[in-house]
Amino acid sequence: MENKARAHVIISGRVQGVCYRLETQRAAKGIGVSGWVRNRFDGTVEAVFEGDKKQVNQIIEWCGKGPSLSVVSNLEIDWESYTGEFKDFDITY
Repeated sequence: MENKARAHVIISGRVQGVCYRLETQRAAKGIGVSGWVRNRFDGTVEAVFEGDKKQVNQIIEWCGKGPSLSVVSNLEIDWESYTGEFKDFDITY
């Protein structure tokens, strides 16, 4: 279990209206992490990623770039205890 990780991430910048959530879901599934992503009322995007630490780091690195139309200005990363509660990666509202 020591190689499992959970990260709660807030992504700032031009990240809404640019398919950020859908592309994050695609990237997360491709990398093999579970969790969720959603838009927040303040214009940021929030996500929780769980999986192998290497894979969680990969999706966080992806989030720093985002899809082609996005402009990411900041990532706030809060490392939390792995729970194993997710079976898939979903877009939530």
